[in-house]
Amino acid sequence: MGRTLSRVVASWHVSDGERSESPLDVWLIDSVGDSIRITTGSDQCLIVESASPHAPYDMGEWGRIEVGEDLGDHPFLRHLGETVSSVAEFALPEQGRTHLEIGFPDGRRVRADCYEGDLRLTR
Repeated sequence: MGRTLSRVVASWHVSDGERSESPLDVWLIDSVGDSIRITTGSDQCLIVESASPHAPYDMGEWGRIEVGEDLGDHPFLRHLGETVSSVAEFALPEQGRTHLEIGFPDGRRVRADCYEGDLRLTR
């Protein structure tokens, strides 16, 4: 909170020339260079941790993981250059973190959650 969002990097699964509909991981990088990774766990909880983007890699017949800033229509893009004004995390005792909401000065928020095992980002 209180830092400016300067870059957003994401990883995508690519197979047979098709990129996954949603990213596997998203890294929010602030103006100081710190990076927060948002992804999902195998237990369908949301993982939020301090981590730098990893390199792309090949998975052979299962495709490859691409990593970069080509995000298409992505909820965080409209907030590049803005200061994060609020962060709220929600959890259930038996499930862990269920979703995260990141707020910006204009009152808009981006919500990250796990939907059927996939990372979902919504406005």
